Amino acid sequence: MAMMCKHRAMGVSGSDSAGWGGSGSGGGHVPAVPGSGRPHRVAVLVRDGMLPIEVGIVHRIFGEARSVDGERLYELVTCALEPGEVRTDTDFTVNVAHGPEALAEADTVVVPASGTDYGRGEGWNAGRLSPAMAGALGRIRPGTRIASICTGAFVLAAAGLLDGRRATTHWRSVDDFRRLFPAVELDADVLYTDEGEVLTAAGVASGIDLCLHMVRSDHGAAVANDVARRTVVPPHREGGQAQYIRRPVPEPQVSSTGAARAWALEHLDRPLSLRELAAREAMSVRTFTRRFREEVGISPVQWLTRQRIERARQLLEETDLTVDRIAAEAGFGTAASLRMHLQAALGVSPRAYRSTFRGPGPGPGGGGGLVA
Repeated sequence: MAMMCKHRAMGVSGSDSAGWGGSGSGGGHVPAVPGSGRPHRVAVLVRDGMLPIEVGIVHRIFGEARSVDGERLYELVTCALEPGEVRTDTDFTVNVAHGPEALAEADTVVVPASGTDYGRGEGWNAGRLSPAMAGALGRIRPGTRIASICTGAFVLAAAGLLDGRRATTHWRSVDDFRRLFPAVELDADVLYTDEGEVLTAAGVASGIDLCLHMVRSDHGAAVANDVARRTVVPPHREGGQAQYIRRPVPEPQVSSTGAARAWALEHLDRPLSLRELAAREAMSVRTFTRRFREEVGISPVQWLTRQRIERARQLLEETDLTVDRIAAEAGFGTAASLRMHLQAALGVSPRAYRSTFRGPGPGPGGGGGLVA
């Protein structure tokens, strides 16, 4: 049965709409269809005025994901409301071979932005879907993961998929979004949001972060990090990081906190204080904290916690160390502290995370560390 949107459609009567079959926020997503013999299928729904860079991001990130045997983990297809030539926001067009029927076979649907979203034209900025768009979204199966990049969030919101959910969009469009969709919990200050089956990214480059986040959620940090290396991008930026930092690069005469961060990454297994980090840059704690937030977008304590979680994830995926040992190596001190932080960040225990991304079989150490 196709996904039915709570759409605010132009020319579509209320009797034709129903509640979407999604399950709401929380929970992971099935990375593939068990026993299907095919990779997880990602459909990219493009519109007139599409931004080629955003479409390319989706294809590049998911297209680079490989299993340990080198097999592609995702199958990608680009589709439009009608097959054929689609105008971009540049001086060239794109010939799209697939129509909305491709959405019915997708496990994940991604809706990028369109140049017409930025206060020009009608449709999503009017808070309503065209009958063609409503019909296309109605083909999506219940349980399908659906994500937007940039002002693609207007499409999801117009379909009612974001009502009561946390979402984000490009910072330039937040006023229009709030006015049109008051039922959405808009967070204008983050890179991306994850509400389980519905995800949104702030704009353009944050689409990279969101796609890597989905790969990481599906297949673990090792696969996502490998994709990041292949595409030469940072492997992980948390969704809660600010999307628009007014001073992202320090003035030339101002000392950076980069050396302290690099040193901290080499010493995550030990307690690290703000005073110690500040001393590495010959700064006061107050100055260091301010500079750190200006450069990174979050506080030193938040950054350290996230790096420790990433280290723990890496060790859970790639080693047979016990949870106690991993907690020590990542700087959490105790297994209880690691469990608490991993549960808060990912919603799973260390054992569940390891089982998901390594499987139950023994590793090179004989599997003794799997009991945790």
